[in-house]
Amino acid sequence: MEHSVNSAPIGVFDSGLGGLTVLREIILELPGESTIYLGDTARVPYGIRSPEVVTRYSFENMGFLLSKGIKMLVIACNTASAISLEALRQAAPVPVIGVIEPGARAALKASVNGRIGVIGTETTIKSGAYARVLETLSPGVKVFSRPCPLFVPLVEEGWVDNEVAILTAENYLSGFAENGIDTVLLGCTHYPLLKKTIAAVMGKGVTLIDSAKETAKEIRRVLGEKALFRDASLPPARDFYVTDAPDRFRMLGGRFLPGSDIQGPHDPGCGPDGDAIIKEVKLMEVWNEAGWQKK
Repeated sequence: MEHSVNSAPIGVFDSGLGGLTVLREIILELPGESTIYLGDTARVPYGIRSPEVVTRYSFENMGFLLSKGIKMLVIACNTASAISLEALRQAAPVPVIGVIEPGARAALKASVNGRIGVIGTETTIKSGAYARVLETLSPGVKVFSRPCPLFVPLVEEGWVDNEVAILTAENYLSGFAENGIDTVLLGCTHYPLLKKTIAAVMGKGVTLIDSAKETAKEIRRVLGEKALFRDASLPPARDFYVTDAPDRFRMLGGRFLPGSDIQGPHDPGCGPDGDAIIKEVKLMEVWNEAGWQKK
């Protein structure tokens, strides 16, 4: 009989919808693993908040997911990974995976000239986390960073390729490629939904990198190292929680987690709108000064 720890789900949290890009790659890489996703939609975006507030939110999110009996925690939020990863690792009774280092490794692998651009939220860019990791992994690499704070609300609104999105990207990124950058690391899990718009502004010859695929590979590596793989013959569970607007989350979730693209051995009939994956979204307790309370 499979050990109960192995049967436990992988917990994933993000400030909102963006972490579904990471969850999608986890499902593709490890289709037999159960997952619990928490989107803190009541407090999105994290990228404009102070490090102290991001850390507090991250601990609250971890506490909720631990209460669900997870065997691993994945911080799918770049801002939370940049600010809170080490603190969460020290406090957590389970392995904790962030998205910064996997993304940095992928960018270094893709770059030919060693000149890498990093775009992200204000807090992620100000933390310097990507630059530190890139320079540690490859001394001598040139890193050019730029905050793009309006990208998250644009994606959350579903405005990824309209005139507003294009004008915003041009405002942030026009001239960015003049630094000789050949690779841009999308330092926020929301940004892959803007790939087409960002690529148009950056121009040909610039490779866009998101950390989701590399993060999923890292999760597989750690699960194997710790002998935590689940019995793949059992159908996986997919649970989703948000702190606000579950109907909106379910409606927009198909943009990030299209069911037709995820057809593992246990979900052969996925539909194009993501409903085969996001069957139900539960409204979780939201934190206030008095403690966890139902909204």
